[in-house]
Amino acid sequence: MTAVEILSSRDVPLGGPRAMTVRRTLPQKQRSLIGAWCFIDHYGPDNVSKSGGMDVAPHPHTGLQTVSWLFSGNVMHHDSGDHHAVVVPGEVNLMTAGAGICHSEVSTQSTTVLHGVQLWTALPDSARHGQRRFDHFRPPRTLLDGGHALVFIGELAGARSPIPTFTPLVGAEITVEPHSEVVLGLNPDFEHGVLVDSGDITVGSTHVEVSALAYTGVGETSISIANASDHPARLILIGGEPFREQIVMWWNFLGRSHEEIEQFRQQWEHHDERFGHTRGYISHDREGVDRLPAPPLPNTRLRPRVNPAPVART
Repeated sequence: MTAVEILSSRDVPLGGPRAMTVRRTLPQKQRSLIGAWCFIDHYGPDNVSKSGGMDVAPHPHTGLQTVSWLFSGNVMHHDSGDHHAVVVPGEVNLMTAGAGICHSEVSTQSTTVLHGVQLWTALPDSARHGQRRFDHFRPPRTLLDGGHALVFIGELAGARSPIPTFTPLVGAEITVEPHSEVVLGLNPDFEHGVLVDSGDITVGSTHVEVSALAYTGVGETSISIANASDHPARLILIGGEPFREQIVMWWNFLGRSHEEIEQFRQQWEHHDERFGHTRGYISHDREGVDRLPAPPLPNTRLRPRVNPAPVART
């Protein structure tokens, strides 16, 4: 029987003063990483006419990759690598920060309902000083007994994504038909997480609420996901080999020490060329800022995130 640990979400404002609210499951005190996946925001479905939609002014990143995946709506992406793209449902958009990048994210004027996930992966030391890049891919539908999958990162159920990563990872959208069950073969070297977007879901024998994350540790060779609802269920599966490197994560930066994060913050505030410049950002708010200022550092030293053993704690 698959051991399952539940990670509940918390509401977090995203962006500036008129920020939209997202539901965050990673990182948290209970567990900071699943493989190299270190951040999960789940948002919507939001009526943009009421919520204001997404409007995140240019902001920096170091040492990570952002993975954008939409269920509905469109988001305009601009970054300092001079990449400009409309993020659309069913197409993964992956931005590699390397040593430093800045970007903006704004829901388009045609968007009425915004719904999706934003994920980050931590770059290993061998890749975190590299170049900025941007990749996108529209995965084909992979049929499963009881549903289907869209594999946007890594390999699953015989499908493989060409999107480049720097540690072994998997990421997929899974649909489970009404009153059906999907059994997925897993890489036993990976730990996994299942984020529930919709449905009455049981992972193994554990019920999982919408917006919660079901964690399974290494050693599992398969996982069963059952949907007891009258409608198709949608989930996001992530996984990867446990990330063994020490990381310090604060605001939008991933580094290896307090001093490094302090340096990144100072460089962003002084418009250092480490991050470049984002062209094309247009805010929904005429009085909005043209770039996000870094918050003040805490009065205590930032410490590395300590992740528990890759075993589900039930």
